[in-house]
Amino acid sequence: MTAEEAARVLRARLSAGQVHTSGPGYDSAAAVWNGAVAARPAVVVECRSTADVQAAVRAARELGLPLSVRSGGHDWAGRAVADGGITLDLRPMNRVVVDAGRRAAVVGGGALVNDVLAAAEPHGLIAASGTIGSVGFAGLSLGGGYGPFAGKFGLAADNLLGAEIVLADGEVVLANASRLPDLWWALRGGGGNFGVVTSLGLRLHEAPQITTGPVWYPIADAARVFAEVAEIQASAPDELTVQTGVLATPDGALCVLVWPTWCGAADPDGFLARLGTPLAAQIAPVSSYAAEIAGRDAMFPAGRSVTIRTRSLPAFTPAVVEVLAAQAETRTSPLSGLSIHHFHGRAARVSPTDTPFPLREDHLMVEVLGLGEGNDDRVWADATSAALAAHALPGGYANLLGTDVPEQSTDAFGHNASRLRDIKHRYDPDGVFHAIPLA
Repeated sequence: MTAEEAARVLRARLSAGQVHTSGPGYDSAAAVWNGAVAARPAVVVECRSTADVQAAVRAARELGLPLSVRSGGHDWAGRAVADGGITLDLRPMNRVVVDAGRRAAVVGGGALVNDVLAAAEPHGLIAASGTIGSVGFAGLSLGGGYGPFAGKFGLAADNLLGAEIVLADGEVVLANASRLPDLWWALRGGGGNFGVVTSLGLRLHEAPQITTGPVWYPIADAARVFAEVAEIQASAPDELTVQTGVLATPDGALCVLVWPTWCGAADPDGFLARLGTPLAAQIAPVSSYAAEIAGRDAMFPAGRSVTIRTRSLPAFTPAVVEVLAAQAETRTSPLSGLSIHHFHGRAARVSPTDTPFPLREDHLMVEVLGLGEGNDDRVWADATSAALAAHALPGGYANLLGTDVPEQSTDAFGHNASRLRDIKHRYDPDGVFHAIPLA
């Protein structure tokens, strides 16, 4: 079947202008964050409603074409694009409706983190979210969702209240704690493997004073800085989450990055005193957290070539720090680096069986970012992941795992893997939906 033949079937079921085989609508949906993704859909369907999603899912099944869902398009592995198939572009479904009295929101399946934070802020509310605003909120939260509020509010997945989802046969169902609880369990960490999530119910929180900002140290100070950060993290209150990294500054110098975020009472002076004199520090109270997160998008713009690897580490041991510093020095692209997320507090007090996300102990999630202009830093990313493997916990953060690391995917869900596969078989026996690996 040609793309135009498939498009003809879809145009008979949808409004004019929603089905694209070429042109701006097609190009916009087919271009995702990772510029190295070469997959091209046969047809892009611009979904404006749940009914549009239903029609497109049913058509894909009837036509025997692969299907994908595109929201933020931030999945580095390119799973938002169905090569030769039908890609559902959910970006028009980005509405966020806030119920301030209930401290909750209904979030459209195409909404970005930026959309959610901007909608919540005028009501004095905030959402547990990631560190970058251009990421799709559904994709982030369905796979877990590390972020600077993990200590205070838990993962993004821990704050979901319910979901509207279109299943593989086109049926629309609602899943929450009392309706389809098995599906609801699977959605909170098992990714978009069970259907198309067209909207999510989300718990919001009263916004405390947020104090945050980057602090830069010379790479030569890595051992000392990370040792001190390890002590701070070990005793950090829920209100303080400390993200770290090894990245180049805008002038190209390789540095250690420390990025604390306080939700409430903050002591940046005491924090900096413990870490020693930095090259630069920009910690300050934030008047608009929505603007703060939106401003970070420029750090990781779309269009670069990307390979991401991930490892979960118990702590900054001297051996781990030695690997991090040494590997950062060997990167072949100046854009590559390491982003290290701090998991603790409320996120660590959830039972490992309450959601599919099994690693509910204090740890560090390392993103190995192989970035380049034109060519990514895949060889370096693989070597860094291999060097960290001896110090890492089994598996890895499923939201960042590609299909090319099956040995990690096998352990990503631990004791929850079998239950996830059973639910997948029940709701999508033909494997229509492909998101994070459920090996």
